[in-house]
Amino acid sequence: MTEIAITGATGRVGSEAIEALSDATLTLFSHSEPEDLDAEPLEIADRAAFVDALEGQDVLLHLAANPNPRAEWDSLSGPNIEGVYNAYAAAVENDLERVVFASSNHAVNMGNTVSPIRPESTVGTPDVVRPDETMDPDTYYGVTKVFGEAMGHYYAIRHGLDVVNLRIGWLLSPDELRAECNDRDAAGERYARAMWLSPEDCRRVIDAAVTTTLESTPTTAHGISANAERFLSLSETMLELGYRPQDDSAAALGEL
Repeated sequence: MTEIAITGATGRVGSEAIEALSDATLTLFSHSEPEDLDAEPLEIADRAAFVDALEGQDVLLHLAANPNPRAEWDSLSGPNIEGVYNAYAAAVENDLERVVFASSNHAVNMGNTVSPIRPESTVGTPDVVRPDETMDPDTYYGVTKVFGEAMGHYYAIRHGLDVVNLRIGWLLSPDELRAECNDRDAAGERYARAMWLSPEDCRRVIDAAVTTTLESTPTTAHGISANAERFLSLSETMLELGYRPQDDSAAALGEL
């Protein structure tokens, strides 16, 4: 049985990951000890603690981070920079087989925003973004995700780790998606429609990223639903990971 460690287990993506990987042996970590989940507290900026935490594990799903796309650098550098280095250092120290790093659409989103100060917006005719194209971060948060992907590339080549950089879209329930679209202007609505990741598809893509045999490492994958208005290409993720998204923001909004 594969031993899988999940950091950031109490977050929204973490909750879906726990369900997606319920057949595996999971060890859960969170920033603080929650009352309703069997998770161990872990400060990811503490390298020695991270190394100890991964003893006996096979795979690390690294979700822990400051997730705020508008956060300033000082609040990002600890968890999103030092924490990522510590994750990979701990993985190698413990001879893990794979690290799945929770990257973000914000690592490649600047060119399709209506303004550099509006990261959660999309122009009327966005350019298609493929996993192997030049990085294009739209915020300091996006910059930290570029760093994380680069760190994964280094550890895949230098240390032979299986690495999946999973660029996660916007995880929302259908009701939350409808509310966001109702509250936003046209540019904001386009972003929500393009980046939507349904809870069910979130589980599908995480299971694929953690369990699928990789043909090459590192692999960069786009974690969104099969939205008609998407501009993050899904073809590569479907081919490389066998991901089969079932949901579409247009259908969730009652348009299909």
